[in-house]
Amino acid sequence: MSGSIFATGAFALLDSLVRNGTSYIFGYPGGAILPIYDELFRWENNSLVKHILCRHEQGAVHAADGYARSSGNVGVCFATSGPGATNLVTGIANAQMDSVPIILITGQVARPFIGTDAFQEVDIFGITLPVVKHSYVVRDVRDMSKIVSEAFFIAKHSRPGPVLIDIPKDVGLEKFSYSFIPKSSISLPGCKPLVCSVQKHFPKIIDLIQQSNQPLLYIGGGAIIANASQIIRKFASKFQIPVTTTLMGKGIIDENDPLSLGMLGMHGTAYANFAVSECDLLIALGARFDDRVTGKLDEFACNAQVIHIDIDPAEVGKNRIPQLAIVGDVRSVISDFMQYLDESENFVYNNNADQTSSWKQRIDSWKKQYPLLIPRNVNFLSAQEILYNISLIEPDAYFTTDVGQHQMWAAQFINVLPRHWISSAGLGTMGYGLPSAIGVQIAHLGKKVVCISGDASFQMNLQEMATIAQYNLPIKIIIINNKWQGMVRQWQQAFYGERYSHSNMSQGSPDFVKLAQSFGILGLEIESRKDINKVLQLFCSYNGPVLLDCKVKEEENCYPMVAPGKSNSQMIGITKQNLHVG
Repeated sequence: MSGSIFATGAFALLDSLVRNGTSYIFGYPGGAILPIYDELFRWENNSLVKHILCRHEQGAVHAADGYARSSGNVGVCFATSGPGATNLVTGIANAQMDSVPIILITGQVARPFIGTDAFQEVDIFGITLPVVKHSYVVRDVRDMSKIVSEAFFIAKHSRPGPVLIDIPKDVGLEKFSYSFIPKSSISLPGCKPLVCSVQKHFPKIIDLIQQSNQPLLYIGGGAIIANASQIIRKFASKFQIPVTTTLMGKGIIDENDPLSLGMLGMHGTAYANFAVSECDLLIALGARFDDRVTGKLDEFACNAQVIHIDIDPAEVGKNRIPQLAIVGDVRSVISDFMQYLDESENFVYNNNADQTSSWKQRIDSWKKQYPLLIPRNVNFLSAQEILYNISLIEPDAYFTTDVGQHQMWAAQFINVLPRHWISSAGLGTMGYGLPSAIGVQIAHLGKKVVCISGDASFQMNLQEMATIAQYNLPIKIIIINNKWQGMVRQWQQAFYGERYSHSNMSQGSPDFVKLAQSFGILGLEIESRKDINKVLQLFCSYNGPVLLDCKVKEEENCYPMVAPGKSNSQMIGITKQNLHVG
């Protein structure tokens, strides 16, 4: 604890945020949080922290989310009381579902007015209880520093998540004898370090692998959060085990690697879904057996023994009972296991590469028989071809997406590095892509950031174009414009008798090129295949923000697709005919 000074609660907040590593704050001011913004004015003038003014609180929380996902650091967001706070709720739930460490600072009416239905009073503490990892109301200004440091610790501890701090207006103004309390001095009974002996499980892992002829690695977002890419690639290579990932796990392995099967699940590759249906050993690392992955749960890897390693004990056995469960950090567990193999003198390890060769040959045959194909009909522009080409042009870029068909096509055709894939997975939040790209760009100034959106998703938070313009962020925005809520239309076609109830977006949609220009952002459009290379080169090389409106075929569907309630092996659209190959 450092020496004390006489300061306001707002000063204590800013000082504690900065001392805990905050460089950027995303937010939007309002009445109840004005004492904090007034203090922020001085901190910004002294270049101690920078605030990014978003145009909507939902945009601010998504930006903080993108910042956190891509950097691994805690994102910080400010909002005022009442509607300012409630506008955060979707973003908080999104971060909770995808295990993203963010801290949300909300203003609140002054303490004497709490409970009186005062102007812009909302119980944001109560509203968000189901969708936060933890939350606070600062009722005593002397608790400010302790609460902030606890929030940073909790947000990153074990499985990450969002933490809310609600600060009454008078707490921000109140003066007291302040001293900073660092995280190192904090002890939280509910946040003890994981101390468990996992080595006792290692012989069982080896036995299961050596008994297996058809093993499969199933990698989720927990492996990305744990920064486990390098050790997982080493593990997969040593045992020659094919790798499939969830939407959150993209980037854990180069998808051009022969061992990679791409994404599995509802819109996963056919060969990944066949592999998970046929495997005899499923090694789940940082994955939670989500319904979009498993399809019909009791037929998911139904012939396989399961090893499940995850840092959250609540996820182990929740949807699938494993034969071997290990609670722990994925990178630490696999690293210790690999070291155990290298050092052990108690047994002779038999490499099973030959044992699994026929399995890999089967998978290779599936890859050849059911590849991801790009429609190249001269009469229309395909989203798949655009996304495949942008991935080739910008292999090191950070990619954010919105939600829908374009998201699934991007997951299928874009190869990314770890932490370079930023997408709303668990909650499926339309409007996420554009503001999250702001956070990613702020976290990685000088790096290429590409936002992939749909015409419907883009209109959810298009006001954040103003934020991009204000800070001249060189974000590249691709709109896959099919004039529909694409995935809704596809479901209505497949499962609702082609009754397209309110999914057509053609009436009232803006001219996206002119919209971009109205913000001072370069606007481009493409509607012909012959222009792809020329337009994409200009799009990628332009030194500043740019929007590309891609007018693609309206009725194109995203395949393969596992229908709800079906097993992963029962996919729609895995033939060349259904993929509209030209």
